[in-house]
Amino acid sequence: MMPITKLLVANRGEIALRIFRTAQRMGMSTVAVYSDADAQALHVRAADMALPLYGNTSADSYLRIDKILQAAAHSGADAVHPGYGFLSENAEFAQAVVDAGLTWVGPPPQAIRQLGSKASAKALALAQGVPCLPGYYGADQSDARFAQEAESIGWPLMVKATAGGGGRGMRWVQHAEQLLAALHSARSEALASFGSGELLLERALLQPRHVEVQVFADAQGQCIHLGERDCSVQRRHQKIIEESPSPAVDAALRERMGRCAVALAQAAGYVGAGTVEFLLDSAAVPESAAFFLMEMNTRLQVEHPVTEMRSGLDLVEWQLRIARGEPLPLRQEQVQWSGHAIEVRLCTEDENFAPHTGTVLHFRAPDMGAAAGADPAFQADSASTNTSLRFDHAIECGMQVSPWYDSMLGKLIVHAPTRAEAIAQLAAALDSTELLGLPSNRAFLAACLRHAGFVSGQAVVPFLQEQAQGIRDTLQKNELSTHVLCGLQAVLLVNSESNSVSVVAATSPASAVSVSLLSPFARPVRLRHRGVLSEHLVSGPLGAPRGMVAVRVAPARWHVQQAGVDWFVEDASFEPPQGSGAAGSGSELRAPFNGKLIAVHVQAGSRVRRGDTLMVMESMKLEHSLAAPRDGVVQDLLAEPGQQIAPGQLLLRLQPLEAPL
Repeated sequence: MMPITKLLVANRGEIALRIFRTAQRMGMSTVAVYSDADAQALHVRAADMALPLYGNTSADSYLRIDKILQAAAHSGADAVHPGYGFLSENAEFAQAVVDAGLTWVGPPPQAIRQLGSKASAKALALAQGVPCLPGYYGADQSDARFAQEAESIGWPLMVKATAGGGGRGMRWVQHAEQLLAALHSARSEALASFGSGELLLERALLQPRHVEVQVFADAQGQCIHLGERDCSVQRRHQKIIEESPSPAVDAALRERMGRCAVALAQAAGYVGAGTVEFLLDSAAVPESAAFFLMEMNTRLQVEHPVTEMRSGLDLVEWQLRIARGEPLPLRQEQVQWSGHAIEVRLCTEDENFAPHTGTVLHFRAPDMGAAAGADPAFQADSASTNTSLRFDHAIECGMQVSPWYDSMLGKLIVHAPTRAEAIAQLAAALDSTELLGLPSNRAFLAACLRHAGFVSGQAVVPFLQEQAQGIRDTLQKNELSTHVLCGLQAVLLVNSESNSVSVVAATSPASAVSVSLLSPFARPVRLRHRGVLSEHLVSGPLGAPRGMVAVRVAPARWHVQQAGVDWFVEDASFEPPQGSGAAGSGSELRAPFNGKLIAVHVQAGSRVRRGDTLMVMESMKLEHSLAAPRDGVVQDLLAEPGQQIAPGQLLLRLQPLEAPL
């Protein structure tokens, strides 16, 4: 047995906090590391010791093996847990930790290396009889070879990075004309994200489910599975809702998939926690359903709380015990599951899934009861509803969401006796979560949970591709109806000093406020929401609607939340009238978020159509295309590739066309 007395977590945010809780409960001292951007973060304060890595970017901090090993040596840590992301699936890092005489909380470096490449993992899987989709996994990475293999595989197909995950380096290709652009884009993103531009091709299923199996193995050669998670609701190949059990998996199919997952792990000499991801053909019934290996993630998953809630097990504790050399605590037949668990990922992003940076000006978690945060599962139980709610996060008022890392803030998880109860409880918890200061997907997640397609258990991987616009339209209607109903009360929330309206706040302007209006004179006020102007005649006193919270995000702009609906309102009363000659938003392209400009596809004088890709930005490890807002001619280019861009920064101006294209 190898004792662990001091554990360094080579990660940040909610996963670092989550690992600390279990480690501290097991009597271990904890060590945090942090970048310059995270110097004031919660995980830094939660550890027994914290050491700086310096630098802001991942490449300068959390991806620096040398800096992390120096921190481990300086702190006296005897073990390293990588969390997920960053270096968690880096075989060189795992080997360096072992070579330094430290305990690595993860699988052996050779297993990471073999399974970390989708190509070698599929070769190993085929040797074990694990089904895989037809594809090309060869060493010849030339465009010509890919084009040749694509014709043999057939259309549609997927271009995928052989390394990494999270949807990065993945492109859907429907016909041959799209292949070259998809290869170049996927290769660029994969190289930036994983340091490898190697790709593979794979036959695409049209209506698959994404179903993954949690496995655990010990150093004594035992391996079991802990059931499946359905992760089919995704945007841009990144999961946002995960649940267990899958609505499409019965006991027989679970046993078949679990057997394949265990066989793959054992063939690789696996030790520790891992997840084998499959695509499930949704067109088949469970008894004969076809499933195909996607990849194996050689780490703890973001969505591991779903399995913990259903099984009552602490998977981080299992990781630490196995790293110490202990055998698995349970045999396969001893694993038990109960009820239904669903998790959603709370992210700072807008309705188009574009990430946003900024400051959290107000935060209040949903009521989780007195037991919230209790070990080992950090869940609050309600005796009256028999429902458990868990919120793994690292959010606090005043925190800065930087452009250097991904946009996920935390995960909200519910466990209930039935799927219907879990859906209702989780949607209600999202409604009562207050997160103000920058856009989030909070309301979007609640709307997804309540969507008929999800409620019926029919959501497959293309669900959001097909339904996202309808969900957005519903949310916008809710916003506009709330804006109309609360129009007069919303006036309470605009900048009062310049408008001769007194706002009486219960707290400081940078906090959530409950206000009332004291106006001796009636006056008209124009408000703008989503570009729509509305006029209101104000004559007080008026009271703020029940349940309304708001923060001032600019001198005359407020972020308002009421009854689970978010909207941003501006006081447009004193703006110059439209048509005064100023360039309108339709003639400008502005940065929607903070990031780096990596490509410009036009030049001054270029004629463009509405929707054409003009520029490409990289933010939070993802590439985002910026499209022309209208037909026109490029008048001014105001940014160049390689430039760091601020939110709202003007990138180019368009002139209207004299004649249509």
